[in-house]
Amino acid sequence: MIIQILAVGDVVGEAGVDLLTRRLRALKREHEVHFTVVNGENASGVGIIPRQADQIFDAGADVITLGNHTWNRLQIARYLDDNPYILRPANYAGAVPGRGWGVFEGPRGLRIGVLNLIGRFELDSNADSPFAVAKRMVEKEEADLVLVDFHAEATSEKGAMAYHLDGKVQALWGTHTHVPTADTQILPGGLGFVTDLGMTGPARSVLGMKPNQALNRFLGGLPQRFEQADGPCKLNSVLFSVDTAQRRCVAVKRVDLLEEQ
Repeated sequence: MIIQILAVGDVVGEAGVDLLTRRLRALKREHEVHFTVVNGENASGVGIIPRQADQIFDAGADVITLGNHTWNRLQIARYLDDNPYILRPANYAGAVPGRGWGVFEGPRGLRIGVLNLIGRFELDSNADSPFAVAKRMVEKEEADLVLVDFHAEATSEKGAMAYHLDGKVQALWGTHTHVPTADTQILPGGLGFVTDLGMTGPARSVLGMKPNQALNRFLGGLPQRFEQADGPCKLNSVLFSVDTAQRRCVAVKRVDLLEEQ
């Protein structure tokens, strides 16, 4: 059986949540998607609140992953404990709410494992080694297929993680930079990989935020609270086709949507 996995890039602001609500289910039907993972860590600009998580699930996400802004909205803490379908990075150090790994039911009873990790290079040096945690989790937990969202800054760290897990998991995608990459590929051991999914939210923006605020920061202006940009939105995602019998990815392609200007 070939199963279609859709991974959706970082949702930014209410505009990103709204776009998912309006377009995700139709996109899934068009590409005959069986399982959808959405990175929702920027739904509030920085962080996510329970209402927005519920909206993303209602829009068609099977699992929500997070990243370095997980704790910017502490309202999500109890939700992370109560809802097993939302994951925060598994390699957060210390006793924090929630979980970073889950096994979820797919078509025909398929057990789909999803692992959320955060990078350490120029992002979160207080996290445990994502490489050690990934190896331990993948070897310890039982699943028919394993998918990984690696929320990291450095492209080198993401690429190294892909080779680290090649032959052990079926798909790994990078999140965090909000810029879609064109390097969709299948590694020798059967792992489907892309360095970064991109983002879901305002298209005329700097990483989803108002361009003049980014300019203000780089030109030495006074600090400002970033605000979501206006205008048309885009949805960046990648479709992974996985052969469940061979337990390897057989196709990877970008699925991007841009609203009318």
